Amino acid sequence: MEHLSIFISTIIISFNFMATKKTWHDEHAQSMSFAQRLADSVATGMGSWRFIIIQTIIVAIWMILNVVLIVADRWDVYPFILLNLVFSTQAAYAAPIIMMAQNRQNERDRAQANADYKTNCEAKEEIEELQKRLNAIEIDKLDKILALLQDMQTK
Repeated sequence: MEHLSIFISTIIISFNFMATKKTWHDEHAQSMSFAQRLADSVATGMGSWRFIIIQTIIVAIWMILNVVLIVADRWDVYPFILLNLVFSTQAAYAAPIIMMAQNRQNERDRAQANADYKTNCEAKEEIEELQKRLNAIEIDKLDKILALLQDMQTK
């Protein structure tokens, strides 16, 4: 019975330790600067269907206003040089921001892999310790059974 209480207390201590420990995600989120968070949100926004749809609507309106409708003051006639300049500027800023976000994602993946490895090593050690304790309990029980059998044979 004493072995069982030790076993249960070990499990409870392990769960309490795991509950108070910060995750790799918490640590990474706290270490990010404002610029890094901004770059991640820009990259996330530019990689969404919402952005593509909004940009498509803007381009369609731009073309309609400059080609189809007869507007006296067209600001960007066909072949839309100003529109190409806007897209080039957008791409020039978007590419490095997206690359920064990807680099941070690689850092997050590396941190997660390291945290998973540490967790696996800790779990392996705990399992080995529990296996040793279970073996000790089994040996203790077998010794008691053998002692009982010997007592029965001597009687």
